[in-house]
Amino acid sequence: MTLPPALRSFLDKLRVSTQQDPARDWLALISLSLIALALIIVWNIWTFSTVASGGTLGAPAASTPGGFNRTALDTVHAVFSARAAEEDKYRTGAYRFADPSQ
Repeated sequence: MTLPPALRSFLDKLRVSTQQDPARDWLALISLSLIALALIIVWNIWTFSTVASGGTLGAPAASTPGGFNRTALDTVHAVFSARAAEEDKYRTGAYRFADPSQ
């Protein structure tokens, strides 16, 4: 496999036998970090502006069918009615219990 000359030159610079230059290495590290930071900031600004303007990230959600399930609503209403009846039994004195803290 043959490598392109630019890649071969870069790999030759990374070899241990070459002279190390800490200033160059730190400059490269800081430059790459600043580029990554700039990309992250741009991505966050784009995401914020998209969401703030009412857009969505990714594919839009599938639409749900209109209307609601009446039987589910009746079931919930029955549960809360039963709970209200139990609460009334405690309030009116139909249920008697001894309070150990008294």
